[in-house]
Amino acid sequence: YPLCALAVSDERPVSTQSTWARAVLQVFEDYQASRTKFVQTVAELAMRPQNIEALQNAGVMQLLRPLLLDTVPSIQQSAALALGRLANYSEALAEAVVMNEVLPQLVYSLSEQNRYYKKAAAFVLRAVAKHSPELAHSVVDAGALDSLVDSLSEYEPSVKEGAAWALAYIARHNQDLAQSVVDAGAVAQLVLCIQEPELALKRISASALSEISKHSAELAQSVVDAGAVSYLAPLIQHPDAKLKRQVCSALAQIAKHSVDLAEVVVEAEIFPKILTTLKDLDQIVRKNAATLIREIAKHTPEMARLIVNSSGHAALIDYINESKGNARLSGIMALGYIGAFSDTLALAIIIHQGILPLKDALVNEPEDYIKAASAWSLGQIGRHTADHAKALAQADVFRKLIEVFADQRSSPDLKTKAQRALKATLQKCTHLPALEPLLHDTPDKILKYVIQQFAKVLPNDSAARKSFVQSGGLQKVNELKADEENNAGLLEHITTINNCFPPEIVQYYSPNYSETLLKKLDDYEQQ
Repeated sequence: YPLCALAVSDERPVSTQSTWARAVLQVFEDYQASRTKFVQTVAELAMRPQNIEALQNAGVMQLLRPLLLDTVPSIQQSAALALGRLANYSEALAEAVVMNEVLPQLVYSLSEQNRYYKKAAAFVLRAVAKHSPELAHSVVDAGALDSLVDSLSEYEPSVKEGAAWALAYIARHNQDLAQSVVDAGAVAQLVLCIQEPELALKRISASALSEISKHSAELAQSVVDAGAVSYLAPLIQHPDAKLKRQVCSALAQIAKHSVDLAEVVVEAEIFPKILTTLKDLDQIVRKNAATLIREIAKHTPEMARLIVNSSGHAALIDYINESKGNARLSGIMALGYIGAFSDTLALAIIIHQGILPLKDALVNEPEDYIKAASAWSLGQIGRHTADHAKALAQADVFRKLIEVFADQRSSPDLKTKAQRALKATLQKCTHLPALEPLLHDTPDKILKYVIQQFAKVLPNDSAARKSFVQSGGLQKVNELKADEENNAGLLEHITTINNCFPPEIVQYYSPNYSETLLKKLDDYEQQ
């Protein structure tokens, strides 16, 4: 009996102890469930812009920060995701993330935690870095680059993608930040990522290489030295439009810096494949392809000739005809670069009716910078010989250039480009029937170039002299002579023109000729 009583008395404490243990564990489970619910709800709320201010005012940053070090991985991930969404919303919130010293915790965890957390941490770093160079520097100063580059060699593609995206946002701001990314060893890893089968990873890796290459020839050379071009070039013909956008952009950013870098791109056999991309269904792909061709065309006559020999000028003309707005700009400038190098290259553009789409952009595009590019390209094409200038004259380009020059709404740059184009082409133009209408309603700054051409041509062309009189040109010139104060610079050329005609004809078309006749009549009557 005593033994039984003892056994019963021992059982009660065990049962009570178990109940107490369960009660204690329940507290921890409730705490964990509350933390989980909190971070998940905050992460969902942070997806909607209308909730951001309320979350910020509630002190959400300070509450999320300790949860990055939570013992439960899912809570860590949700906390990082919420912080990333907040930082992504605005620069002010991204600065708040930096001020709350979140970045060192993320960087530490990036090298230690599972792939889900690494992806979320890379998202936060990207969201902070994207806003400004200063915030991107904060990410670099927190030691994120080494961890991000290490993440590029992870097995999980989504982790690689997140890291590549963060590196691209860091590199995009300026040369120093891009150099930091290169020094961390990112380029070789990004080139390996391009070779991976995952489409999203290819896209963001190409984008990151583009962001690195754009700043300087040295950075672009580092991308070339890693063998990136040989992997990028074949992707021009990839079926995915978003990938082609990034590939064309990356190759353009490499090619733009120097002749040597452009040659590397050309030697990757992008011609004539890139020309088919100008017909792509995706507008951004077409625009980036035109930009790539422009960046190659601008360097040397040999590269411009290569484009023409591949019928690239015809493809560019079609592209300009089919495009509107800013998308036209690269094609317009590419034709200008090609036409600038030699009269034969410019003639190839003229033969393929390249003047008309350039004139259309000059007249119909609403933006002055596109009009200015068109004026510049027309000047480059028409400045070589009299035949080139005649092609512009016959297309009525001179009058359109004068109109944009005289328009009070035109920007200073557009006026300058139009004046330079007119000067370069009018000085070559010997097709006087096209110049005769320009004697009327033309600003004085442009009129002097027209008068100079008549002074050059009329002494040697009798047929032109007769036409000049019949069209009223001689009368207009002598009206200008009468206004000696405003047209002093033209007097020498006007005198040369008048010397081509008998004095009686010159006198007949002088503005005061009728007064002279009346005076003679008065003198006669007095006799």
